[in-house]
Amino acid sequence: MHAVPAAEASGQPAGQRQYLTFMLAGEVYAIGILGIKEIIEYAEPTAVPCLPAFLRGVINLRGAVVPVVDLAARLGRAAAEPSRRTCVVIVEVREDDATHDVGVVVDAVNAVLEIAPAQIEPPPAFGAAIRADFIAGMGKLGERFVILLDIDRVLSVAELEQLAGAAGRGG
Repeated sequence: MHAVPAAEASGQPAGQRQYLTFMLAGEVYAIGILGIKEIIEYAEPTAVPCLPAFLRGVINLRGAVVPVVDLAARLGRAAAEPSRRTCVVIVEVREDDATHDVGVVVDAVNAVLEIAPAQIEPPPAFGAAIRADFIAGMGKLGERFVILLDIDRVLSVAELEQLAGAAGRGG
């Protein structure tokens, strides 16, 4: 019987092997580089009223309005104060047949690492500090694990719009 690698079972592209690792609230996370457009220096986004706390606002990226998500807050952690290592990672989020650019604030970018599909375990069934559907898998790096995020789920445009609408209505 052939087991399907966690990366394939979780919606990660089958050929995905390279991941951008970054720090968030003292933990190491990673997202596949195929969806990353660029990494920019952090600048305070323009605030937009009535948004959920994890939506910091919008930035102007070469004439386009790009929403900026505080990834730590989106994952249920406390929002970190920006430091000189804070970055905004611009990712392309797929939703149905469309793609959207979204900026995510991370504490610091570490490196691009290659993680073979055989080194990716399924997400834990319980005990994770973030929503299980946000985790694409657990990448083995020696004796440690890095949490591989399913960025399309974390930044689901439909869910973000629904949450923004609820915040605008007061709850």
